[in-house]
Amino acid sequence: MKIRPVLATAVAAAVTMPALLLSVTPAFADDKPSAQTQDRTQDKTQDKPSIAELEKAAAAAQATYDDAVEAESAAKAALEAILSDTNPLAVAAKAAEAAAAEAATAKVDADKAVVDAQAVVDALPETATEEEKASAATKLTEAKADAETAEEAKAAADAAVVEAVDARDDERVAAVRKLGQAQKATKAALADKTAADEALAKAKEEGGEGGEDGEDCVPEARLTTVVTGLPSTVVAGTKVDFKLRVTNGTDKTMDKVLPFAYVHATDRSGLKSTDDLVHLQWSSASSSKWKTVDNKHYMDAISPLKAGAHADIKMRLKVDASAPAGNGITFVAGDYFNDNGTCGGNPDLEGYEFLIAAAGSKPGKVDDAKPGTTRPNTSDVKAQSSASRPVSGSLAATGSSSAMPQLALASGAAVALGGGAVFLVRRRRAGAGSHA
Repeated sequence: MKIRPVLATAVAAAVTMPALLLSVTPAFADDKPSAQTQDRTQDKTQDKPSIAELEKAAAAAQATYDDAVEAESAAKAALEAILSDTNPLAVAAKAAEAAAAEAATAKVDADKAVVDAQAVVDALPETATEEEKASAATKLTEAKADAETAEEAKAAADAAVVEAVDARDDERVAAVRKLGQAQKATKAALADKTAADEALAKAKEEGGEGGEDGEDCVPEARLTTVVTGLPSTVVAGTKVDFKLRVTNGTDKTMDKVLPFAYVHATDRSGLKSTDDLVHLQWSSASSSKWKTVDNKHYMDAISPLKAGAHADIKMRLKVDASAPAGNGITFVAGDYFNDNGTCGGNPDLEGYEFLIAAAGSKPGKVDDAKPGTTRPNTSDVKAQSSASRPVSGSLAATGSSSAMPQLALASGAAVALGGGAVFLVRRRRAGAGSHA
């Protein structure tokens, strides 16, 4: 089955670098030839690249991928160095914080000296000599001057902390973004490499001649997936039940519908994935037994799903007690496959965001998770479809899915990296007031 790698390429590009869609086959294609291409269909082999051309394309894709892997490795090393306590800007920020602490202590001491000097003045007896009064007054004046100087020094030290912490965090944010860009480039390069390798392998298998085009999978926005009852905050060490409703809003029966669900989680920094600490389970209306969503993120098929009908799937999200406080997102979608070979699915993933609270937390009553803010943009995939040839292969024959798993994984990575940068920016803003 040849459609999955091409779909993965298009989806990875849609999530990471929409411009790359110009160089890959879109996921959903319109197989209606225009009048200008009618004559060309008489000789299909004229449009097919030669083995040599495909080998050249595969070699170029491999070189691009190798370069991307090297660049990603360098970006990771750079980020690790920048996050180190020995990094110059980190050292400077720590020194500024120490100086601010010393200035604060000096200010407290100076203020106390003023209080003590004032107490001496106030305690002078009526029999005190003019010399004693003058001496006490002088000491009070000097103490007030020292306190004023200490206050100015503390203000300057506090300002230096803000500047040093901002510089440190700006550098960290830039490094996180650079790593994110490198990882996206690696993902896109790998998708292109995979597509090029498979195109070459297929051409060699067929002796350089292309096979017959199969049925296309098409986007179907009226096949909807909606989550209800998933809390916006889930405490580590607990499990929550919610519902996934799959609805066939079309006027035709879908012979087999595969619901899709994928959960992605990170710690608060957004840099560390905690996917292995969150688990999705499901059970059907006809069975109370909980099953784990498989490694392809699909559940058992709904067969059939009639026009206008819906099916409810009971879902359960379990978060291990060892999971750190952080962020999570549950993606849902659906694909359909008909006995006549037609197929398709949701053109977009719905992403339901939630917070992970540390074990033992008591968040109280919280709202349900809402969809929308992290949905990957696949509009470019759909916009390009009308100008492209159909993708070879039939999904229905194999029971395989469309691009949804790759889209979820790519989007999950984007969420994780974006979360890291946002976290650093938020911490920097908070640090301006606390010097932390």
